[in-house]
Amino acid sequence: MSINDRSLYFKYAKALSHPGDFSSNIASFYSEDADINVVHPFNQLAGADAYLNEFLLPLQHSFKGLYRRDDIFMAGEFEGQNWISSTGYYVGQFVRDWIGLQATKTLSFIRYGEFHRIEKGQAVESYIYLDIPELMIACNQWPLDMGPGHSRGYTGLIQGPASRDGVLKSYSDPVEGQQSYQIVTDMLDKLATKDEAWRPYWHKNMMWYGPGAFGSFIGVDEFASFQVPFESQFEGWSGGTKNNGFTKHFTRFGEGNYTCSGGWPSLTGINVKPFLGQGPSNERVFMRVCDWWRRENELLVENWVFVDVPNLLLQLGYDPLPNWQK
Repeated sequence: MSINDRSLYFKYAKALSHPGDFSSNIASFYSEDADINVVHPFNQLAGADAYLNEFLLPLQHSFKGLYRRDDIFMAGEFEGQNWISSTGYYVGQFVRDWIGLQATKTLSFIRYGEFHRIEKGQAVESYIYLDIPELMIACNQWPLDMGPGHSRGYTGLIQGPASRDGVLKSYSDPVEGQQSYQIVTDMLDKLATKDEAWRPYWHKNMMWYGPGAFGSFIGVDEFASFQVPFESQFEGWSGGTKNNGFTKHFTRFGEGNYTCSGGWPSLTGINVKPFLGQGPSNERVFMRVCDWWRRENELLVENWVFVDVPNLLLQLGYDPLPNWQK
């Protein structure tokens, strides 16, 4: 698949956009031996059958009427590889227990983000993020204290792009995509700087849509009030842009006004201060993180962020899903 041919993804997305049997669509979208990585508690799944039987069908079983909606879809190249990426929500009625969470019998939303490397018309390598803490908080089943220092920001349903143009159905001007990519890359390189050198890349009224356990913030000052203390909780906090020997993004590319990036892991540091009510462990931790950004002209205005928080908490010695049994 070239980045001009989006039919593979849109066939896959269409099948997921209505309740039904997803099996045949999964078989055609993924190569049989695809390397599929899903956030904890699923982690690495070997092949399309494992993904279907261990993740997607149990999800469909627990959420009646399950369907998926995309808020962003984009395609691009990274280090000579073809990638597609999307984010949005799974939607359904939570009718049966799932990964140790008790069914609420109510309409529920699970935010997702996906990256797929494409070879010969099929996905061969995938990284799939879910905001499980956001669901747990909505269901009143998040086990940690939600007081100051835990999730100070807003937690709830997160909107798609304010511009309503996030699903890129045709290939965009590569100059625009390169500009988006470069702005994000330059901004990421300025994170964890004493003078907060990342600030000029953001609109002053930007939106940062964080994972459930972190919360979301409006405005660059509010974001800084989260980001700067977060960095300080991990000595040597750094990510895939820093060539730190520990992390590397599996992909990052821009298309139109959008950029996406992900790493497995993407961030690392030694936990030296309490974080999410745990620690400090004084041990190195690794964070699975991905982002989508939207820019207007030369400033970033929206940022959708996922962190595999359950996996991070496990590294800090706390299991947020103790009732889950595979």
